[in-house]
Amino acid sequence: MFGSQLTIQQRMAQRGVSRREFLKFCSAVAATLALPKAMAPQVVYALEQAARRPPVVWLEFQDCAGDTESFLRASRPTAADVILDTISLDYHETVMAPSGKQAERSLRSTVDAGGHIVVVEGSIPTKDGGVYCTIAGRTALDILADATRKAVAVIAVGSCATFGGLPKVTPNPTGAVGVMDLVKHIPVVNLSGCPMNVVNFTALVVHYLTFGTFPALDRLNRPLFAHGQIIHNNCERRAHFDAGEFVLAWGDEGHRKGWCLYKMGCKGPVATFNCPSVRWNDGVNWPIGAGHPCIACAAPDFFEREAYAVVDIHETNPPAFYPSVEKPAEPISAGGAATLGAVGGLIVGAGIAAAVATARGSGKAPAESAE
Repeated sequence: MFGSQLTIQQRMAQRGVSRREFLKFCSAVAATLALPKAMAPQVVYALEQAARRPPVVWLEFQDCAGDTESFLRASRPTAADVILDTISLDYHETVMAPSGKQAERSLRSTVDAGGHIVVVEGSIPTKDGGVYCTIAGRTALDILADATRKAVAVIAVGSCATFGGLPKVTPNPTGAVGVMDLVKHIPVVNLSGCPMNVVNFTALVVHYLTFGTFPALDRLNRPLFAHGQIIHNNCERRAHFDAGEFVLAWGDEGHRKGWCLYKMGCKGPVATFNCPSVRWNDGVNWPIGAGHPCIACAAPDFFEREAYAVVDIHETNPPAFYPSVEKPAEPISAGGAATLGAVGGLIVGAGIAAAVATARGSGKAPAESAE
């Protein structure tokens, strides 16, 4: 696997990906990473260099394989080619050719060599010595400790691997925990979500190849490029929130017209994720676009929160790129626009403040306080 000295761009060309498509991919990844446009050439340069593909060990524990499905459903040729051609996936129970003892030998040889990246999907049971998840006679606890011993980093994918997910739901009979609760000696990057978005996985890998490090993380070890903004700020229905236009019942006029889902329990005002920009299924759509409120699937313990309970709003910013549904009463000067931009962390204008006050529900604590 490591013998080829072809660059990523050359390998992609062999798969029928044109130079133009390759450059478009590099620009898209740079945008996903929230890098300045001027950094796109550096991404191109890094991916054009012939280099040893970093070996990757992908472990599955208490999971539904949803993150593997997301990984395999990368349908844009450029995204799929970069993922498959830039890493050496030495061990993955679902997609690898070997099985049984041969598969375990593949795992052992990579782990013993060291310098690899461990991807973990699924939570790890700790109760009763971890007996509730065993593979080849070894507990998930033992496999994780061994696989990370000489690794350079761990990428936890999906809500189960990051925060315990569904197996951790009260009463948590198996004592399930996330990776960062156990791994302390090497960096742990959390790509939460149920499942993780493969676009963010691709961007994370490209960032590592470009800069030799992982991107800046938030306090939950999630990359800021994916979790630096609340969904509400860039939601395509945000203008309806500002205008006080809300869905009040499934199938009502507002629902048919695509109005704001806040009063139906949307967690967009407290959840951080880049769903509005990267979307799902190769950018086709996302839950809010399909008419369902956000359930904050990238947040800790989201399974234990009421899906349709209205959340309190503590912060809201002007939308970054979606227009208003109403024309301003009078033209806004350049100076006025600059003033509005300077107060980006505040609720601007009496109209928005009134909309927030009207939109607030019963006064319960936020459903996603962990954000």
